[in-house]
Amino acid sequence: MYLCTKSAELKSPLITQNEFGTSMRDQSEEKPLTFLEVLQSTLWAAMGVQKHENRVRDFSRGNPLHFILMGIGFTAVFVLAMVALVHLILMQA
Repeated sequence: MYLCTKSAELKSPLITQNEFGTSMRDQSEEKPLTFLEVLQSTLWAAMGVQKHENRVRDFSRGNPLHFILMGIGFTAVFVLAMVALVHLILMQA
């Protein structure tokens, strides 16, 4: 485990510092986001809350197309669920 000092002197070439002063692994070594990570980020974004760490992870490792497609899919499912709920309520009234 490598540690980063306050003077931004790094012990390993694979660890860099981001603009917030925290160390991050080299982007070339990190895997792209999984389907579940993209889904989780999309759900948190829909509610308007997300951890800073996850936002940094999304922008550094995520593919924008995956987030766009997931957002469109989430919106479609949400709208269809609301239409079905309203239809169900009106049928019982």
